[in-house]
Amino acid sequence: MTALLQVCAWIHDLPWATAIRESEITFPALETVHVLSLGLMVGTIAIVDLRLLGVVLRHEPVARIAAPLLPATWIGFGLMLSTGGLLFAAEATDMYANPAFRLKLLLLGLAGLNMLVFHFTSYSRRVRWGSEVSPPVGARIAAAASLTLWTGVIIMGRAIAYFHHHG
Repeated sequence: MTALLQVCAWIHDLPWATAIRESEITFPALETVHVLSLGLMVGTIAIVDLRLLGVVLRHEPVARIAAPLLPATWIGFGLMLSTGGLLFAAEATDMYANPAFRLKLLLLGLAGLNMLVFHFTSYSRRVRWGSEVSPPVGARIAAAASLTLWTGVIIMGRAIAYFHHHG
């Protein structure tokens, strides 16, 4: 047994993880909050991405759109991360072997990396281009990558159920 699988088995067997897994209410409630918080986070990100691509709100400065959405994005992220962690703990050994879960984690990592690169490059210079209808190419590439990666995260999140095995 690999060290990572041993850690997953240990997490899976924690009393509170077992309680989540065996509850008729807790697991579905966590799943619901997870999906809703993902919708909140990805929805706010998508609005900014679509503005960067010039699809919506073309004549609004990017910062005017992004700034008020940022708190909702972070709330969605926090709820998504915490509920996702609890859901993972409840089924850690199943998730270890689930190819859709692994791909979801990879896409999440790439989405985070894309966001970091965007924020420290193009977005840091938004004062210069923020009011332009068509932002710089780098910002548009980051927006397209973001939409693509988050779509992949959502698809893989849904696909987890199709690769789910109960032991």
